[in-house]
Amino acid sequence: MEQKTKYQYSYFLYPYIIEEKKYDKYLLKLLKDKHCKLKIWEKERDLNIYTYFLPTVRDYLFWSFSYTEEQKKELEKLEVNMKAVLLSKYPCTMFTYTLGEQVQAKAGEENGIFFDIPKIEIICFKTGVCFLLFKTIIEGKNNFSDILNFNYKFRDINAQLSSLKNYENIHIQTNSLKDIKELSTIIKNIAGPNKDAKAMNLEEERFLTYSYICLEQEDWKKEEEFASLQEEFMKFSNVLPSNYQVNFSEQRYKEQVVELFKYTKIGITKQATVLLTSGISPEYYTKLPFAYEQEYLYTYVFLLYKKIYLKKMNLEFKRTKNFTKTRNELLDFTRNIWIQELTQEEEGSKLCEKWKETLELEYLYTEIKNKYDMVYKDFNIEQNRKINLFIVAILLGTLTFNIINFIFMFLK
Repeated sequence: MEQKTKYQYSYFLYPYIIEEKKYDKYLLKLLKDKHCKLKIWEKERDLNIYTYFLPTVRDYLFWSFSYTEEQKKELEKLEVNMKAVLLSKYPCTMFTYTLGEQVQAKAGEENGIFFDIPKIEIICFKTGVCFLLFKTIIEGKNNFSDILNFNYKFRDINAQLSSLKNYENIHIQTNSLKDIKELSTIIKNIAGPNKDAKAMNLEEERFLTYSYICLEQEDWKKEEEFASLQEEFMKFSNVLPSNYQVNFSEQRYKEQVVELFKYTKIGITKQATVLLTSGISPEYYTKLPFAYEQEYLYTYVFLLYKKIYLKKMNLEFKRTKNFTKTRNELLDFTRNIWIQELTQEEEGSKLCEKWKETLELEYLYTEIKNKYDMVYKDFNIEQNRKINLFIVAILLGTLTFNIINFIFMFLK
């Protein structure tokens, strides 16, 4: 029997890389784009974000919290070129991107999945690592299987091999786009060529998925009933279609699932983070989905940033062998990002640990640190060898000079 959804949304995340030396120019491009608006954070309005993150990370991600009303006005008055230069000095800058007016599906239209994109966000770090986030909501009442199929198809719309035929029963609800394939054009306009993504082994054609589903109470009204949902949940967390035959493994299930509260299951894989819950409690379709797309989403993005930035440092180190630059970047990353605790909230801390494990952050950090230590040690040995040879050469030169001088004096 099909499980009905009470409420749902899916975010699709696209990481991309901007050259650091062109970062201020990129911010200038966004500031001049009529669809983009700089995101400013306010304590009263965004209190949940302010209280969730600890001060160091909060200042790193949401610097505008520390701005006074006067400073915000001064920032708004700045000439756009100066604003871009100023913003490029901050660790992280965010923008909202507006597509246009959403429209409702017309009665009598062909069957299919109708959805809109109520939110697009651009998150830029001054290291050149950026993220493009699309929030999608499917219109009307839907089955669990509809969300599985939608997520499975939507995450590949940027792939070169995808065809319009794959999306002929999926309809976008906006006047700004004819069909969802036009999103590829928007991605290219915003992200550009995504330089070095391939060299860093980043997925360029497939979105990361961050999704939420609240099932109707009738479909999950007792905790033990989840056993009948396990296979569908594994499809959900691995972004698989509804007709996929899952070989359920208890061990794999335990590796992927985090339980924060009763009637909630969070699945974490390398390609997705998903939350499935029941409408048995109003909090699960009011308060929880709000926290999931605010505090927890930005936590996830920050940890993804750590992973991608480590890969970026590794690539730069291979190319330049610039020990001073690598050392300074690694020290700065360790001091300002790596060792910093994100939150003291119990649920957020639990998710952090699971994300770190799944994203293999410890492995990546240890790899680049060990590689740097080893090469730096070899570099010092080589430098010491050159210095010793130089000293020997000087001593030999001095000795030769003294011998010649002695002979000269003796002959004289």
